[in-house]
Amino acid sequence: MSTITEPLTIEPAQAADQAAVLALLERSSLPTDGLSDHFDSTVVAHAGDQIVGCAALEVYEAAALLRSVAVDERLRGQGWGQRLTEAVLDQARRLGVREVYLLTETASGFFPRFGFQPIIRAEVARAVQQSVEFTSACPSSALVMVLRLPA
Repeated sequence: MSTITEPLTIEPAQAADQAAVLALLERSSLPTDGLSDHFDSTVVAHAGDQIVGCAALEVYEAAALLRSVAVDERLRGQGWGQRLTEAVLDQARRLGVREVYLLTETASGFFPRFGFQPIIRAEVARAVQQSVEFTSACPSSALVMVLRLPA
């Protein structure tokens, strides 16, 4: 496996990044359904011309769904997932989002560092419950978490 030697940057995703982001999500065993509808609120980590990380936010007025947090396996454990998550949470704050939800099957230990807490599905904002992630992309066994942002 090759190493990554270029400096990394985090920036808003461009339309040309979509295929690379979807490929990264597939390699990471994360759902891709519905992401294209919210690609304008996706951030990516670049190493040179490679996409090596991503995170996305689906915004539904005052609520949002954090999804698609993935980092190339060569960079895991170096804080890039945290940086990508912080970037989309900063975006949520700028947009006036008050509640950020997420679904996870594998990262329940990662998200509490940002203040996310487990909740039951019935407590999720109705608009978020209608998202592709909630209705079909993630299994009903996935843990649901919420982060409430101050006004």
